[in-house]
Amino acid sequence: MRYRTLGPSGLLVSELCLGTMTFGGSDGIWGQIGQLQQDEADALVRTAFDAGINFIDTANVYAGGESERILGQSILNLGIPRDDVVIATKVLGPMGEGPNARGASRAHIMAQAKASLSRLQLDHIDLYQIHGFDPLTPITETLEALDTLVRQGHVRYVGLSNWAAWQIVKAVGIVEARKLAPILSLQAYYTLVGRDLEREIVPMLRAEGIGLMVWSPLAGGFLSGKYSSDGANDGRRASFNFPPVDLERGDAAIAVMRGIASAKGCTVAQVALAWLLHQPVVTSVIVGAKRIEQLQDNIRSTELALSIEDLAALDKVTTQPAEYPGWMLERQSEYRAGFLSQKA
Repeated sequence: MRYRTLGPSGLLVSELCLGTMTFGGSDGIWGQIGQLQQDEADALVRTAFDAGINFIDTANVYAGGESERILGQSILNLGIPRDDVVIATKVLGPMGEGPNARGASRAHIMAQAKASLSRLQLDHIDLYQIHGFDPLTPITETLEALDTLVRQGHVRYVGLSNWAAWQIVKAVGIVEARKLAPILSLQAYYTLVGRDLEREIVPMLRAEGIGLMVWSPLAGGFLSGKYSSDGANDGRRASFNFPPVDLERGDAAIAVMRGIASAKGCTVAQVALAWLLHQPVVTSVIVGAKRIEQLQDNIRSTELALSIEDLAALDKVTTQPAEYPGWMLERQSEYRAGFLSQKA
């Protein structure tokens, strides 16, 4: 297991992060995603920790807080030293019926940070993330609330999730102007069949030095190779088709991935995860599982090296079509970039 610094910090996190969205579900959407209870969760956390994964991600909204509760108890049950694990959680989604029991207002953030700490049975959260963009709350209010939590010692670092590039850059400007706690990371969707991130967000992350945590790296199971456009599908995507996938492009990607997997003696899922780990912008890939065998298969992706030819073959069938202003920026950059290769 390799480790990388998270954004502009000295915090080292494993290249794979254990996702806990499968913990604690009972009915509705969370029941479809996962219904793991304490003993099963303990086994997954132990497997991850023994493999060198020191990074675990959850959210207050997962199974109505049960995911956080089960995770916190797992850490205690397994006797994992607090300083040996980096715990990330998130805030935004509804945690009650009232209009203020959701969102990124100061009131909701402060209340939910306290509630998350209680469920996790921890004295601090390592990475506290805003789970999405709240159009009703000024960005300044959100960022100042996060800064307060850092100054109080309840939170060590802060991050964002599912924000647009312009929103993140605006937040970075506010942070710098007001000398608030810096934004370390963005948690976002990025896969071989979902490369929209490369248009605006990836260049922004590189320019600002912000780390990228990838959620749903197998596109909701699609990149496991067990789904296709012919409709002969079962499993989670059969009843919960998320994230959306262009099936025609997806099938083309799976065909290439099967060839690589066959040549290397690995699984299609390992190819999908390895591709992400080969992307320089990626800090950590969040992997969730319902069974130990699934998690172990995902962990083995860290041992898979893709060749230049492999990467080129995958790129050929998954690269997004050119879109404005990207193609115009590339064209006009040639006016100056060409001089770098010219001899005096």
